[in-house]
This record gives sequence, C-alpha cells and structure tokens, in this order.
Amino acid sequence: MSKRKILITGKGSYVGTNFIKWLEQWPDQYEVVELSVRGTEWKGHDFSIYDVVLHVAGIAHVSTDPSKEQQYYKVNRDLAIEVAEKAKQEHVKQFIFMSSMIIYGADSKIGEDKIVTQDSLPTPIDFYGRSKLEADIGIAKLNNTNFKTVCVRTPMVYGPNCKGNFPRLKQLTEKSPIFPNIINQRSMIFINNLCEFLRIAVDKSLEGIFFPQNKDYVSTSEIIRIMALEMDRKIVFTKFFNPILKGLSYKINTINKIFGNKVYDRAISPSFEYCVVDFEESIKISM
Repeated sequence: MSKRKILITGKGSYVGTNFIKWLEQWPDQYEVVELSVRGTEWKGHDFSIYDVVLHVAGIAHVSTDPSKEQQYYKVNRDLAIEVAEKAKQEHVKQFIFMSSMIIYGADSKIGEDKIVTQDSLPTPIDFYGRSKLEADIGIAKLNNTNFKTVCVRTPMVYGPNCKGNFPRLKQLTEKSPIFPNIINQRSMIFINNLCEFLRIAVDKSLEGIFFPQNKDYVSTSEIIRIMALEMDRKIVFTKFFNPILKGLSYKINTINKIFGNKVYDRAISPSFEYCVVDFEESIKISM
C-alpha cells in the first residue's frame, strides 16, 4: 500500500504541527509536507503530487478592531478558497478545511442553554466568524465526485502549549484561592483527539461538514478542579459570586466565554471512534 501524501497549507500552526507529530506513529502510511502560504511563492508549488490538502492557515484570535476586518476576510476566506481552487485544478482528491464553532455565534449567558444541532443555522457575530463561514460556503461549492471537501467546525481546541482561553484558566488556577461554582457545559476537543479525527478523515476519504468533540461536555469549574489537583493547590469553590456573575453575563461577554454554555448536540458528532484520550487525562497532559 502506497503512502498517503498530505500537504498542510499554513506553516507552524498548532493543529498542523501536532498533526505531523501524530502521524509519525505510522511512518509507512503517511508522507506529510508543510507549506507556507504567506506571500505568493506557494502558488508555484505543485499540488498534483498530493492526495490530500489540509488547510490550517488563518487568523485565529478574535479581534473587534474594524481596521483589521479586511485582513480577516483576505486570510480566512479569500486565501482558503484560493488554495482550495488550486487543489481542485491540480487534481488533489480531498481538501480539509479547519473551520470553527465560532460561526454559531456567542456563548450563552449564565444559566441559559446553547445547543448546536443539525438544524442550527450559523449566526456569526463578528468578522472572524463571518470570514470562516464564507470560506466554508465557498469551499463546499467546489465539492464533486473527484474533489471531496471536508469542513471541520471545531469547538475550542486545547493541549500542551496551546494558546487562547485554556492557558488563561491555568493562570487563574495558579493565582486564585477561590473559584465560582457554576455548572456549565461546553464542547471542547483535545488536540490528540482532533488529530486522530483528521487521520481517519483522510483514511476514509470523508466529505461534508463535521463537528468533532470530546466524548464528554466540559464544565469550567471541573477544568479548574483537575488543574488544581495536578498543581497540588487547594481552591475553594463557592456559589457566593454566582448571582453577581449571572447579572454581569448580560453585559460582559467575556464572562459567558468562561461560564456560559455552548455545545454540539452529540447526535451530530462523528459516529466513528476518534477520542483516544479521556477528558481528565487530557487536562493533565495539557498542563
């Protein structure tokens, strides 16, 4: 059996770097090349020698600065579609695009449910979300029997040395002696679980929209509890602040990103097995 040749467009990304490491477990099955898509040199690269293109390039952090709006569309939408079009023209069989749960809008306020189902329509609230959604739509239009497109709408991705909200929770655990005892539910995915999903997507030549997530929904207070145990720190969980935080959740969206609810209905998660690490172990590994 010949090796699957995979081109990762976007050099040095968190997902791309970890996917390369993950596939090193099967050196006889996969050959992976990473390509920077900054500038224009990538346009001269021969895509025809690859079976799969995994597009991970993009602006990941969320900004509300209006001056950056066009840059988001240029990178997250236009570049993604341009790379996909080149892949199709050069007869690549499968194109995998890393999208985001952000296209379904803001997190719920404290105490309110937010469950994304098969029937949920995307409702992006900022140009980051809109740029990712428009890329999704543009890439899906290229799909046909000879060119399979995959849109991976990931929830929060975490793991060792990740960026974003996860390391902020770690810092909070290191510094705070108390933490609000708010029971919420969030979809997340550990990087190894995501990498295994991507590997299977390649092996099975999948196409369509996918919503991978860990097996279990996650509560922020549970993340803090596991982190504190791993750090050998004592944290008191209290409901004293809950009414105050609930009131503030109507005014400050950052609070909802920590304590709000936002999950994928389990019914829309891929039916095959890709979660190779359970939640508690994944938090410990990520420390």
